[in-house]
Amino acid sequence: MLENKSNQHTSLSELGEFGLIAHLTEHFKIHHSTTLKAVGDDAAVIDQGTKQTLITTDLLVEGVHFDLSYMPLKHLGYKAVMVNLSDVYAMNGTAEQITVSIAVSNRFSLEALEELYAGIQLACNTYKVDLIGGDTTSSTKGMLLSITAIGAANKEDIVYRNGAKETDLLVVSGDLGAAYLGLQVLEREKQVFQVDPKNQPDLDNYTYLIERQLKPEARKDIPEMLKELNVKPTSMIDISDGLSSEIMHICSQSKVGCKVYEDKLPLDPQVISTCEEFELDSTMIALSGGEDYELLFTVPIADFDKIKGNPNFSIIGHITEESQGLNLVTRANQEIELKAQGWNAMKDS
Repeated sequence: MLENKSNQHTSLSELGEFGLIAHLTEHFKIHHSTTLKAVGDDAAVIDQGTKQTLITTDLLVEGVHFDLSYMPLKHLGYKAVMVNLSDVYAMNGTAEQITVSIAVSNRFSLEALEELYAGIQLACNTYKVDLIGGDTTSSTKGMLLSITAIGAANKEDIVYRNGAKETDLLVVSGDLGAAYLGLQVLEREKQVFQVDPKNQPDLDNYTYLIERQLKPEARKDIPEMLKELNVKPTSMIDISDGLSSEIMHICSQSKVGCKVYEDKLPLDPQVISTCEEFELDSTMIALSGGEDYELLFTVPIADFDKIKGNPNFSIIGHITEESQGLNLVTRANQEIELKAQGWNAMKDS
């Protein structure tokens, strides 16, 4: 008989998403030798002999993860697939299949769901993955969308979060902060619309930011590029919750410290100009914004010549010994503690 032994009530926001997962799963035992990696990385790893299977899943909830007042259903379907494929690429793997499960209330018509699935289909065709199943059910309120992605990789090619070594270079693909600012622009325009529905938003100055929020692209090209350069990262993670949070995941699991240089953070000109307009600190946005779906990884310093000058990569710092902690080196050459202030799904709204 299952008993609830605790009468204690702890707020989920105290733990945060990753603290909650770690707490709930800490006593689970692995029963099969084929389970090479369970909870705790971008994807689980299952031993299938010559190839390893990668499995990752995400649940998106209306009102928590997306707002349909400005998120078109086709874009939502596309983005939901990207969120999962990004985790497979963060393991240095190839995404091959997805399953899609949805719960919807009766306010959604057949045509609305066709739009959602058109976005999912576009993602599948663009990234060459197969839709192989899922589930549909009703919801009493709004939409819930859960996608599981299945990928594959050779055992020797898989990259985990726990392999960073002292003196490794800390590298990020693309640029940072645009998706978060795109969300701020959309939220602002929503508030303007609610006050005056006749007001037509002028979004021409924010096209890149809005695209990064509504239609992100998973970085399938980065593992392929690194292979061509003969570079295997020592650790890797995708940037979904904010750069500082992801750096902290790598450092805690690898038992290392780091130095991140403020002047090395890659920022698009639209990010800089919009931060000035909104009176936001661009460094804070780059570190804590989230939803960039770029890849953060570490490489041995011996590979510096292979990646330096490559427009797809920015070397933003290096790994230190654990006792030195996690530090941001400011433009004024001052060291301050790196803190995670990114997305927390368990935070009270």
